[in-house]
Amino acid sequence: MTLVPSPVTGLAVTVRPGRPLAGLVRVDGSKNAALPLLAAAAAIRRPVHLDNVPDSADVQLMLTLLQRSGCHLARPVTDPRAVALMPVDSRIPVPELPDAARIRASYYLVPALLAACGQARLPWPGGCQIGERGMDQHFKVYAAFGDKVEVDDAGYQVTSSPDGPGQVVIDLPFRSRGASVVAVLRAVVGGHRLLLGNPNLSPEFTGVLDCLRQAGWRANLGEDTLAVEPPALADQATLTWAVPGDKIEAGTLACAIAATGGSGRIEGVRGQDTVPVTEALNWLGIPALAEPEALVLPGGGTASGTPLFAIASLAPGGLDADFEPALMALALGLPGTHLFADAINPGRHGNLIPQLRTLGAQIEEISPTQCRLTGPQRLTGAAVQATDIRTGTALLIAGLTARGTTTVTGLDQLQRGHADLPAKLRTLGADITEVTR
Repeated sequence: MTLVPSPVTGLAVTVRPGRPLAGLVRVDGSKNAALPLLAAAAAIRRPVHLDNVPDSADVQLMLTLLQRSGCHLARPVTDPRAVALMPVDSRIPVPELPDAARIRASYYLVPALLAACGQARLPWPGGCQIGERGMDQHFKVYAAFGDKVEVDDAGYQVTSSPDGPGQVVIDLPFRSRGASVVAVLRAVVGGHRLLLGNPNLSPEFTGVLDCLRQAGWRANLGEDTLAVEPPALADQATLTWAVPGDKIEAGTLACAIAATGGSGRIEGVRGQDTVPVTEALNWLGIPALAEPEALVLPGGGTASGTPLFAIASLAPGGLDADFEPALMALALGLPGTHLFADAINPGRHGNLIPQLRTLGAQIEEISPTQCRLTGPQRLTGAAVQATDIRTGTALLIAGLTARGTTTVTGLDQLQRGHADLPAKLRTLGADITEVTR
């Protein structure tokens, strides 16, 4: 079969204020979880059936890149959200993948390419322009396995070592999700034991470990270390994995409901993954519940005026950086002086704050990665641009409360992370209309 990324529609959306959002909506699978799971399925060299695969553009492009890397893919007719992946039959020539420059998570392809070709050649990561995607930790991971890394202006090349160490010990300087994933997948490709210090503890990473455990790998995860060991016996039975619901989409929808004073139930997401958002909403006086398979806003409550400190963090239980823009858009309409910080993606505020200011927001930049604002503020509709995925989601929320009409362009950026977020907001009653640019 031939897989192609979802086409760019060339559309913008208009957003108008209206009644409070209310109702039931279901989120798609998580892009941030799907990308490493697809890479793991390609690296493990066993048949994998992956359910709940989102139709976002980045995920569809990853499927195309995996297919060009020799992976056999098929979509069951009975379930368009499922993908079946079959391992590469034999070594293939190293593919040229210039399209990999369009996504930031293209580095997940390296272990799969090493399994299929013994070598990976990739352009530097692209995607959202929210700061340089550092690759130094990734290169140190491959060096620890004995691999050769070469770089130039166009990209980088990793060549696997035929005689790597039996056990690899790596201590990460910070809890990088990307470096944690590639370290584990490189161990899978080579059948190595791995001792990883300071691992990432996000649901997107622990979900990969859960799937590998189904394949017989032992993964003992503590707060400070991860020990990974290969299975004792080889097995080629088909594995069945599933992409978890999109916690960021759920948090975004929750902030939109809260901004309009509404109520709703957001299903298809593990409530435990949304706890940082529900805690922030309750702190602000907005009742929110994290149920086992849903995020619920029962309505009611009174804005507390308590300052919100939304600090993106890689620490266990910390606020995922992708929640921060939606919370910032919500806080513009709430009393109190609120602080926001995202040092994980140092270019994000440079995208987001100018667009919110176009709507009349008054935001004080303390540093390139920190800002504060005092609400409530009254916004006015204007033409703004989704310069990256999360800026787009924040602008949709802000447009729901701004006077007049807000026109959000750059919908192709939004579609990289969400197949159709405007449609989900319309399900809740939002006045959002697609228009031809």
